[in-house]
Amino acid sequence: MAEQEQYEELARQLSAIGAVKRDMGRILPPDCPGGSAAVLTLLGRYGEMRMSRLAELLSVDMSVTSRHVAHVADRGWIERFPDPADKRSRILRLTVAGQEQLDELSLRTSRLLADRLSDWSDHEVGLLIELMGRLRESFGDCRATPRPPHPHATDATELTTRTPA
Repeated sequence: MAEQEQYEELARQLSAIGAVKRDMGRILPPDCPGGSAAVLTLLGRYGEMRMSRLAELLSVDMSVTSRHVAHVADRGWIERFPDPADKRSRILRLTVAGQEQLDELSLRTSRLLADRLSDWSDHEVGLLIELMGRLRESFGDCRATPRPPHPHATDATELTTRTPA
């Protein structure tokens, strides 16, 4: 098991990921802010879905989801139609224009990563992908019941060290 100092350094490095995310946000088109990009990405990944499912995947409440959905719908990137199983619910689906926008977002992101990681080997990029996937799996679904504390921790504060980057 890793030492406390390693976990503290990991916490600092994870805090610094904010800079990476901000840089990725800067490449988004002016008419497609982060929330809209997230809606398109999730619909592209999971296919059509109810608004409630989208809110769950975004980990935001329904009012925030509704604003994001209205934004992308106004641009013709998604369509909303009644759920045949429950006429009060709406199903969201990418349009052709939405898929084109998603493809553009993917291209911009890939180019940025290729530029920033140009001095990394294919093996290093693959290892980063593998380890980040494993980290995400270790945390599971953040909306789910929290995991029990680690047996060696004396209280919850030992598990949530927030160290500035």
